Amino acid sequence: MRTRRPTTTALEEQRMPVRVRLAAAWASFMFLYIYVDILAFYKPGVVDDILVGIVWQFDITQTWAITALSLLAIPILMVVLSVALPARAARIATLIVAAIQVPFAAFNAVGEVGGSWLAFYVLGVALELIVLVFILKWARAWPRTAAITGTATGADRAARHVR
Repeated sequence: MRTRRPTTTALEEQRMPVRVRLAAAWASFMFLYIYVDILAFYKPGVVDDILVGIVWQFDITQTWAITALSLLAIPILMVVLSVALPARAARIATLIVAAIQVPFAAFNAVGEVGGSWLAFYVLGVALELIVLVFILKWARAWPRTAAITGTATGADRAARHVR
């Protein structure tokens, strides 16, 4: 005897919480940012410059390394802050940091204007900017809950939140 398997027609769509979307987007942004830098090591002369202590005409010093780490730590920390901060603080931090990251991301292509790797940097910046647009869009449209007014009891308020 053969049993029939139920036929499925569509995948279940589950609403993804804005915090999860933001954390995933920040992680994606960081992966793009990191891989653009890693792949740039294959550009002729980059590793040779690093070995003699130069990055983009900057001397590699502890001050340079601290500055670079500090700038990178901001979007890196947004992955966890998106889910750890209270909603209002997470939304404000996301809007501010993402807005600041837009020109910061574009800076990566500035040094290549007219260079042979311009297309690579433009693609990298474009992908980063696409992710930043999603981050800004989701943070801006963060869902709100209705304000509870009147003299409702704690049980009444809890019942309203369940619905």
